Amino acid sequence: MNSFFTCHSVQHSFQLFSVEHLVTLAIIVSIGAFIFWCRKQLRKKEFVFALLSLILIASETAYQAWEIGCHQWSAKASLPLQLSDIVVLLAAVMLITKSKFLFYFVYFAGISSSVQAMITPDLGGYAHAQFRYVQFYVSHGGVVLACCMLIAACRYEPTFRSLWVSVVFVNLYGGFIYVINRLIGANYLYMMKKPEHASLLDILGPHPWYLVWIEGIMTLSFLVLYLPFWVHKKSKGDKSKVIFIEAE
Repeated sequence: MNSFFTCHSVQHSFQLFSVEHLVTLAIIVSIGAFIFWCRKQLRKKEFVFALLSLILIASETAYQAWEIGCHQWSAKASLPLQLSDIVVLLAAVMLITKSKFLFYFVYFAGISSSVQAMITPDLGGYAHAQFRYVQFYVSHGGVVLACCMLIAACRYEPTFRSLWVSVVFVNLYGGFIYVINRLIGANYLYMMKKPEHASLLDILGPHPWYLVWIEGIMTLSFLVLYLPFWVHKKSKGDKSKVIFIEAE
């Protein structure tokens, strides 16, 4: 148990796209598929929404407690100000309130940031059998699953307008975080420098040019996330036209 909650990572213990990493991603994808498979049953199971909300809150609370217990907590690095951290808390509220406004933002900003984080995690080397690794994937995977639940069970769909509203809000949040970073000497959202460990930012050029690329990639990822719903709406529109013509 002590090794699970260890405050120290084992050097080179986490291997990007290792068997453990791929299995973790596969588990999250499988749960997401199961949610869509059982969508009709989930509509009548409000406690499942509350349970996932509780798990998300507990995960973030446990992480803060772990940081304090390990004497690693600092305002410069431990506040839940990364976009992928903020959306964890917003997703927890979204599951309880069923807020469509929160769904729109969490769907675009949450899924894009969480998926990127899970594919190239900044875990500092913590292995799959350690608390930090488990907590990281429970939180980020939980955000994706929360959106899956509202899409599958509640039939929520993002709109094209909400895509651009989300882009604006992310940029406003980025401006706020830049001020915070300057005030306390932090690097939230990696706005001041790249993370120390391997990430997608490594191929986007030096600071500050990679921030421009991030803006473009973010917008593109939002468009990709909207694409399935655009195709679905277009297909429904085409079918309704066919029915109308046949009726005539």
